[in-house]
Amino acid sequence: MSDVILEVRNLKKYFKTSRGPLHAVDDISFTLERGKTLGLVGESGCGKSTTGRSILRLIEPTSGEVIFNGVDVTKLSSREMRKMRKDMQIIFQDPFSSLDPKNTVSQIIAEPLRVHKILKNKRDIEDRVLELMETVGLAERLINSYPHELDGGRRQRIGIARALAMEPQLIICDEPVSALDVSIQAQILNLLKELQDQYGLSYIFITHDLSVVNHFSDKIAVMYLGQIVEMAPTDELFDNPLHPYTKALLSAIPVPDLSRKREKISLKGEITSPVNLPEECRFVNRCFEATKHCRDGIPALKEVAPDHFVACFNVGSEIDQVAAAADRGA
Repeated sequence: MSDVILEVRNLKKYFKTSRGPLHAVDDISFTLERGKTLGLVGESGCGKSTTGRSILRLIEPTSGEVIFNGVDVTKLSSREMRKMRKDMQIIFQDPFSSLDPKNTVSQIIAEPLRVHKILKNKRDIEDRVLELMETVGLAERLINSYPHELDGGRRQRIGIARALAMEPQLIICDEPVSALDVSIQAQILNLLKELQDQYGLSYIFITHDLSVVNHFSDKIAVMYLGQIVEMAPTDELFDNPLHPYTKALLSAIPVPDLSRKREKISLKGEITSPVNLPEECRFVNRCFEATKHCRDGIPALKEVAPDHFVACFNVGSEIDQVAAAADRGA
C-alpha cells in the first residue's frame, strides 16, 4: 500500500458573483502521507475550509484532482462517493451547530451506522455507540443527553465519535478547537493525537492559529487568498520561515517566556479582493519585503530546500535574493 493516502492536484474552487468569479481556492497541490497530519493554516477567508470541503465534495470543486487511495474522487458518481465517505470524514468547527439538537448523544453517534447500514441489529448499534463514547472520553451516563445540555468540549467529543463510527482512514479537522476554551483545546488535541496513534488515522488539520498545529502536525501548508504560499515540515517552517506572510503569522504567536522577546510584524495595506484578481503576487499590497518585480506575475510554488516550498519572487537562489535586496534598497 502506498505511503501517500491523499494527493491534491491543481484544485480550484471558484464562486460566481455579480462582479466576476471569486477565487476561493486557486490551483493548489499537496500530498498527505498515511498516518500523518498536514496543518492547513491561514487567515479567515483564505480558502482553507473550502479546500477541506472540496476534497470531500461537500461542495463541488471547479476543477482539479483529488486522489484518495489511488482513486480520483472528483470523477465518482453520487452513489460511489457515498461509499467513499465511509473512509473520509470531517469534524466541524462549531460542535453545537454541527449536531442535531433534536437527537440524543446515542442517536447522533449511531446515525452514520444506520445510514450506511454498517450495523442493523439494535443491540449491536448500542454496543458500538457505548464503545465509541468510551473511546472519546464521554461518560456512559450522557448517552441520552441532548447537545444543549453539554459543554463545548463534550459536544466536540460527540462529533469526533460520530466521525470515528465509520472507521475512516482520513479525517478533515476543520478548526475543531477554535470554539473551545484553551484548557479544553489541549484535551481535544491530545485525544485526536491518541486516536491517530491508535487507529493510524491521517488528518488534515485546518486552523488560523499556527501555535495550535506546532506540536500536532507533521507538515504545514500556509494559505493566502486561495493559494499555498509556503509548505514545509513543521520544525523547518518554525525554524526557517521564508515567506513574508509566514513570518508575520509566526511573529503573532505569544511567547510565554518574558525573557524572550519576539518582534511582532504588523501587516499594513489593503487585502486584495479575491474577485477578478490581478496577475501579481496576492500579498504584495501588505508585504514588508515587496519589490517592483512582485507585480510582474503570480509567483509559483517552488522547492527552495528539501521538502520546503515557497511562492515568492524574492526567495530562491542567491542571485534572486541579492537582486531583491538591491531592489528594496534602490
